[in-house]
Amino acid sequence: MMAVVWAIVSGSFSLHNLLFGFALSLLTLWLLRGHRPGSGGTSRTLRILSLLRLFLVELAKSAWRVATMALQPKLALHPGIFAYPLQVKGDFQISLLANLITLTPGTLSVDVSEDRGTLFIHAVDCTDLEAARRDIADGFEKKIMEAFPE
Repeated sequence: MMAVVWAIVSGSFSLHNLLFGFALSLLTLWLLRGHRPGSGGTSRTLRILSLLRLFLVELAKSAWRVATMALQPKLALHPGIFAYPLQVKGDFQISLLANLITLTPGTLSVDVSEDRGTLFIHAVDCTDLEAARRDIADGFEKKIMEAFPE
């Protein structure tokens, strides 16, 4: 039913659009699973929206930083790979964190250790690794644990 509503709203009843609407519906239902009046589902939705807001803010800030670095007459880059100790433990949480880091300009998730306790991250600027680790822990990782507790 939600896929049909999607097709009506988007104005296209093609097979691809209906399948996309169906997939979007499944994702929406999965994110809101367990939502019953009084179950706290609304607060979970707000926590997910808070994570999305944080990502968009970090995306804009890092895009600005990378753009200003690229426009400097003399590139003063200090790239490197650093280890980030993970607090999140679930596969979904680790994947989400790695993807959010990769989607943020200037950083790239490279690998996860065998024991899933460390994420290796490539950064364009590795001058202050403790600040980078703190930003991830207090930002993306904290919001992921709030929105998707294991």
